[in-house]
Amino acid sequence: MPRPPQPHKPPREDTEKIAGLPAVAALFAHDPALVLRLFFDERYKAQAAPFCKVLAAARKPYRQVATEELTKIAGSPLHGGIIAVVRPRAVPLFDPQAAKGWAAAGQPLLILDGVGNPHNLGAIARTMAFFGLKHLVLSDHSGQAMPSEAAWRVAEGGLEWLDVSRAKDLPRVLKLLSAHYRVIGTALGDHRPVDEVLSKKTKPIALVLGNEEEGLPAATQAACGELLTIPGAGRVQSLNVAATAAILISRLALI
Repeated sequence: MPRPPQPHKPPREDTEKIAGLPAVAALFAHDPALVLRLFFDERYKAQAAPFCKVLAAARKPYRQVATEELTKIAGSPLHGGIIAVVRPRAVPLFDPQAAKGWAAAGQPLLILDGVGNPHNLGAIARTMAFFGLKHLVLSDHSGQAMPSEAAWRVAEGGLEWLDVSRAKDLPRVLKLLSAHYRVIGTALGDHRPVDEVLSKKTKPIALVLGNEEEGLPAATQAACGELLTIPGAGRVQSLNVAATAAILISRLALI
């Protein structure tokens, strides 16, 4: 027997959720057109008012809901009392010509190769925004985290301030960058200490960080012009990659 006609199901909407007041506020400050809907609980009624005004002008929905319902919408209790539902944003390919201009302006560059934890990505983005660094490149490593709901939340709005791109074949990209940047990788072991490396002022710095389990892949290390390490007391082997990034980003901001 022929199957009866099935009810039509609308296609699933491709969206992301940006949670927490700092992240939502940064989103409305930088790109409010991305926002499709807004939900908030009683705690953030006053703070959400200007966002609601923007959405009302664009004829987009917003609603105050109970905290329990907000948790269901977010799929997690880690929503900070307010959620913006947005269209996903593609991460563009790295543009070597743009990087040439960044170098000419003396702007440092941070590159992540295989940093798979989205919380670490968010923490690094937050640190970059705090210290005023702008350019973040993510490799095509199979384990590399890309901007996600977790990364946006942990970044506390920091990702909105960054120019994020993705690089195919990172060793090749690093060789291209070496014409305009000092390409410096981070690694454990007997490498030059951070103070010695960063005190030399020539070209702007492109700093490359790997993941916590394996560090930088061998091909990436080979493509770096220099390697540095952060000396410690020897009680633990290494720092969390977000902590390493924070130390080095603070130093880059002073160069």
